[in-house]
Amino acid sequence: MLKQYRLSDYNFRLVLWVTALSVLGILVVGSAEQSYMSRQLFGFVLGMVLMIVISLMDYTWILNFSWFIYLGANVLLLLVIFSGFGSSGGGATRWLTIAGFRFQPSDIAKIMLILFFARFFEDHEETLNTFRIILISMILIGIPLFLIIEEPDLSTTIVLALVFCALIFMAGLSYKIIAGILIVCIPVGVIFISLIMQPDQTIVQEYQMTRIYAWLYPDEYPSDSMQQQNSIKAIASGQLYGKGLDNDDVESVKNGDFISQDQTDFIFAVAGEELGFIGCCIIVLLEFLITFECLMIGRRAKSLSGTLIAGGVGILVSFQSFVNIAVATGLLPNTGLTLPFVSYGLTSLVSFCIGIGFVLNVGLQSRKY
Repeated sequence: MLKQYRLSDYNFRLVLWVTALSVLGILVVGSAEQSYMSRQLFGFVLGMVLMIVISLMDYTWILNFSWFIYLGANVLLLLVIFSGFGSSGGGATRWLTIAGFRFQPSDIAKIMLILFFARFFEDHEETLNTFRIILISMILIGIPLFLIIEEPDLSTTIVLALVFCALIFMAGLSYKIIAGILIVCIPVGVIFISLIMQPDQTIVQEYQMTRIYAWLYPDEYPSDSMQQQNSIKAIASGQLYGKGLDNDDVESVKNGDFISQDQTDFIFAVAGEELGFIGCCIIVLLEFLITFECLMIGRRAKSLSGTLIAGGVGILVSFQSFVNIAVATGLLPNTGLTLPFVSYGLTSLVSFCIGIGFVLNVGLQSRKY
């Protein structure tokens, strides 16, 4: 389980980027809601400890328990929906409360499923392009996707589905199969969009359609689009240098209470207003550097599973960052998704740190050994 590694092979750049972004997140969260700052700091310390411990554990040994990891992820998701452990908030049941601890299983499940499919695709590398393995893969990812969308949590479902697509592509899925899937999916997608735009449709829930309409026609849905429009105004008001952390401007998003959940889903709006364009660029750059380091570690991995773990975590960070920032800036409809290492949320922060821990261990076992 534990192996001896050389300190010189430890990727301190990745640790630096994660630390810098997390500290920046602590400051912005504390500015948005002072009472959350100490809890976010605790989450950062816990996450860093777990990251270091996991980075010294042999990932190939852990992947021997991949099916237990997969079953564990699904059990956690099942408990949210079908037991008295689940707790609700914002119209959805996405959290578990066990022994006084409240956490979001879907955040943990993302990392667990990356680990599982890393081993699954490695075990079936030679037969990946057969109908049987593709069908089994679709069933295996379909189960947790179904459980997550039942919470409901459409944004996490979409991100996890995209990560799965990236993993199977990196594992060596044939371009001919990809082309065939696109040929089928494009017309199906067009039909799906046309169906959900029909009145009295039951495919997409009403609140989800309202968010889409509010995004497309904000003037016609002022109450539903207000939060996103205020986010855009807040980012613009920060201009180049921002208004500064912990400012007392009564018109700011935090002091004026113009945005709900400004410490989580719309943390980028707070960062834009208080740190300005430069601060936003720093956040985007750090998210990019974390993704880049993960992908580079994946390229040098000694095995396909290592490549998929590092690449999967990097892609998860990039996809989730894009969705969060796109929502805050009005490029996508409003949906709840945290900004990695920045948004308030102990489960999200600790889960990403655990993912980075596995990436670091992959880096310690590169091809040169």
